[in-house]
Amino acid sequence: MTSRSQHAWAVSGILLLSAVWGGSFAAMKALLDAGLSVGGMLATRFTLGALGLALGALLLRIPFGRQGVQDGLLLGLVLTPTFWLQADGLRYTTTAKSAFITGLYVLFTPLVGLLFRLVPRRSHALGAALAVGGLFLLVRDPTKPMGGWTFGDSETLLCAVLCGLHIVLTDRFSRRTSGWVLALVQVTVVAVLSWGLALLVPPVAHQGTRLGGLDGLLDVLRRPGVWIGLAYLAFVATALAFYLMSTLQRHLSATEAAVAFSTEPVFAALLAMSGLVPGVHEHLTAVQLTGGLVIVGAMLMAELGPRLFREEPA
Repeated sequence: MTSRSQHAWAVSGILLLSAVWGGSFAAMKALLDAGLSVGGMLATRFTLGALGLALGALLLRIPFGRQGVQDGLLLGLVLTPTFWLQADGLRYTTTAKSAFITGLYVLFTPLVGLLFRLVPRRSHALGAALAVGGLFLLVRDPTKPMGGWTFGDSETLLCAVLCGLHIVLTDRFSRRTSGWVLALVQVTVVAVLSWGLALLVPPVAHQGTRLGGLDGLLDVLRRPGVWIGLAYLAFVATALAFYLMSTLQRHLSATEAAVAFSTEPVFAALLAMSGLVPGVHEHLTAVQLTGGLVIVGAMLMAELGPRLFREEPA
């Protein structure tokens, strides 16, 4: 397969991954509203995801090297607070808004990349700037104080910074480590740490949702409907998604991957507006929908810009 074909497959896979993660916002929101604490939901999700990845690695006899385990551990340490901030932020803000703010990693990724001397192409930087403009249109609500900004939005913004760091680190590690190893180790780290944090963090309540604690976990897991969302989060949005990310991102630059990932909030918004997920039915204004179109334009800029501007490979 030529490098151009590999690049095309990588972009297609990242877009699929963005759609999968876009659906995870509504699934997490529904599970939190169903009674799972942030800690209980994340611990269960990542444990099941780790088991799925472990089974695949065992069947394929994937070798584990010391470097790969170290890379996966570091990614897991970054990923744990990322998901805790995102999930707790969902308790205070809407599904679509959480996805849009998380999408600001399209801006933070090239900024973090500069710390590692990764200079983005001009077209990728322009695409990132366009995506940020689109995200601003999607997030801002002029009818509310502070533009509708909440405590959960602040948590989600910090989550976006960590997402940018995770994308840059994945860009570096995926070029030297098996995607299976990276995915399995980092997902396992999140699972283990989430069980510990769920027991240690107090169950701070907000509108019927809780941060830490495992009280009532078994009762909630006895509901058949809960397992639909958990199965989606664990096996599709965790096991499959992190394997794809760890495998495909080696064929893209960090900034280019971030711009492709920025379509994630568009998918999340469409699902939240559709009402297909029980208990999640939101609405977007014409200005917010325009922001979504700007994000799509940003992705096209990142993809077509290098050819239009005849830029040299990064």
